[in-house]
Amino acid sequence: MDSSTAIPDLVAAVRGRFDSGRTRSLRWRLEQLTGLRDFLIERGPELEKALRSDLAKDPSESQLTEIGVVLSEVTHTIAQLRAWLRPRRVGVPLALAPASASVMLEPLGVVLIIAPWNYPVQLLLAPLVGALAAGNAVVLKPSELAPATSAVMARFLPRYLDDRAVAVVEGAVDETTELLAQRFDHIFYTGNSRVARIVAQAAAKNLTPVTLELGGKSPVYVDGTVDIQAAARRIAWGKFLNAGQTCVAPDYILATPDVAGRLVDALRVAIASLYGGDAHETADYGRIVNDAQFARLTGLLRDQQAAIGGRSEAAERYIEPTVLVDVDRHDDVMTQEIFGPILPIVTVTGLDDALAVIRAGDKPLALYVFSDDKGARRRFLTETSSGAIGFGVTVAHLSVPGLPFGGVGESGTGSYHGRRSVETFSHEKAVLSKPLAPDTLGLVYPPYTPKRSSFIRGLLRRLS
Repeated sequence: MDSSTAIPDLVAAVRGRFDSGRTRSLRWRLEQLTGLRDFLIERGPELEKALRSDLAKDPSESQLTEIGVVLSEVTHTIAQLRAWLRPRRVGVPLALAPASASVMLEPLGVVLIIAPWNYPVQLLLAPLVGALAAGNAVVLKPSELAPATSAVMARFLPRYLDDRAVAVVEGAVDETTELLAQRFDHIFYTGNSRVARIVAQAAAKNLTPVTLELGGKSPVYVDGTVDIQAAARRIAWGKFLNAGQTCVAPDYILATPDVAGRLVDALRVAIASLYGGDAHETADYGRIVNDAQFARLTGLLRDQQAAIGGRSEAAERYIEPTVLVDVDRHDDVMTQEIFGPILPIVTVTGLDDALAVIRAGDKPLALYVFSDDKGARRRFLTETSSGAIGFGVTVAHLSVPGLPFGGVGESGTGSYHGRRSVETFSHEKAVLSKPLAPDTLGLVYPPYTPKRSSFIRGLLRRLS
């Protein structure tokens, strides 16, 4: 599917499938989730090959950060879905007794999922898990900047899922624009804030709710209370995974001058342990997705001092794992999300200064703290706002199905993963049931005689 002229008919057909009621049954939902699990397992080799073509990802990294993440999500959802869908009983005020009340989850309808290029399997299919589990029909838009992966999705997914309820639309700006002109019941977008505003504006025309999973500059704070070598390994792994093209990758480090100096030495050792003496020579290290991104990233290196790395090769879109020092807080590398293998270290005078730097910027998608000081940890929890916070670890919170994943403010709106995904793609319907007899509501019906008014006022006082 790549013709924008056919998109209205396709969306209408998918809506027809939802309107038929076919997607609402628990059996259908579990069949789709099982089919998705089979797709990930049986088409794993094709996905690994596509990810190698699009992003130079090693197959083990593809399994760890793409296929395995979705497999974990879908397996967890299959095991828990029946319990998640049970209506939730809630209490009823005494004034309404006898009565019962509950909250039930019902499907929203037709969902549009627009995925980015950096994790083109995980960030297309992880939201799909929740949308299908909630009983929706879905239109998927994989990124054209990961064309090999997009082609695998378009070719094979219809063989494993209900192809009348799940459609894949390939293409670029024209196709996405045409999709956004259609009426959906929820739009789930992962990407940058510029396009997110376009998505939100288009959704507003139909009052369509949106989930926006964006990015931002995720800071790392390191102090002298921790094992610097161990912290450096965790930071280097999270930063240079997928050549830094990760929405929750550490974007910059905040440390005092003495800690920063020790950290540079430790990062040098950590990077060598991950990728050898020359990352260019290992298949474990990825490449930048396209020439435009490569040019943007190498531009950020101009006039910067690289304590580690700094080399690049345009022909292969290779940028060495790079650590910058003596970075000014107003440099270009600190005013935009890096989204590449460049890690600035910004020196601060201490904890108060670090907190001030973080609060001065947009609320990040993630915040990482390497400190064994309980007071420092508590201050980061209570004095900063971020989509997530990790103590002693980077990036890994995405792999916990029970944790909601999402941003706040400029880093996004809404969340998903696990039960939260099912709730995101459902409407929480309020249900109240009260027998016609005895008609206790008769005590508050008009006419409001003095006696009845006195009763009502007394009842309200007792309930307040």
